[in-house]
Amino acid sequence: MAELLDSVRSKYAAAAEAALSGNHAGVKAVAEAFGYSAEELTSIPAEANMGLSCGNPTATARLRPGEVVVDLGSGGGLDVFLAAKKVGPEGRAIGIDMTPAMVERAKASAAAGGYTNVEFLQSTIDSIPLADASADCVISNCVLNLAPDKTAVFREIARILKPGGRLAISDIALKGELPEALAQSTAAYVGCIAGAIRIEDYRAGLLAAGFEHVEIVDSGADLNAYAKVENQAGCCSPATPAHPCCTPASHADSLPLHAELSELLSQFDVNAAAASVKIYAVKPGAAGAGATARR
Repeated sequence: MAELLDSVRSKYAAAAEAALSGNHAGVKAVAEAFGYSAEELTSIPAEANMGLSCGNPTATARLRPGEVVVDLGSGGGLDVFLAAKKVGPEGRAIGIDMTPAMVERAKASAAAGGYTNVEFLQSTIDSIPLADASADCVISNCVLNLAPDKTAVFREIARILKPGGRLAISDIALKGELPEALAQSTAAYVGCIAGAIRIEDYRAGLLAAGFEHVEIVDSGADLNAYAKVENQAGCCSPATPAHPCCTPASHADSLPLHAELSELLSQFDVNAAAASVKIYAVKPGAAGAGATARR
């Protein structure tokens, strides 16, 4: 697991340090395929979008002015910046990410955009550096599948949520058996596939952590959308053709993240066994909170 985490951190650090952004047509197409509107994407810093989403959790979180929202695995800050607009100046949007380069990229975008109600912290999501009952809502976008100890993550989400608080997560979950080659692939783990758990296990894990009103909905999104990035993959974007990681590689470990995803999608029908899902749940406490988290 330590080696897997190192691989994840390395790949996402390379993506953070690349020039790839929402200014590239392929990256924009991926985000739109997973539920972001053109208006949302143009309302935030282009550097916040790197084509790494599998849904749009802010669209279903029903964020309100003045709330505190925490984004687990915030990356370049895409969902944090969208959430910041929804909670307003009296609210706060906090991003948590384990990759220093991602945190620095997000902080740079926040400074350049003049955001005053956002914060980015470096940490793994199984040990969140926030106080108990400090958040109204927890969101996440295609990240929990990367966590080795998902039980610990579910418990941490429950810990930091206020009574009646809710989670709204977009993630990859399994609806069938992965081919053995895919299940054992490091590239597939880093690419958010091999670390995914079954939909029923996701539900059971959230219930065991104390959540109520758990709903998991298959969004029906085509996971092949990641191939839209094509030649703009990772650090090999048009703006950085001379980057050393663009040297032709003989094995997957040398490939940028999007290139690995494209290669996997060309070999396997990922949609047959995995799905982009929308996940909703509520921490018991406030009356009527169950309805808040639902679509």
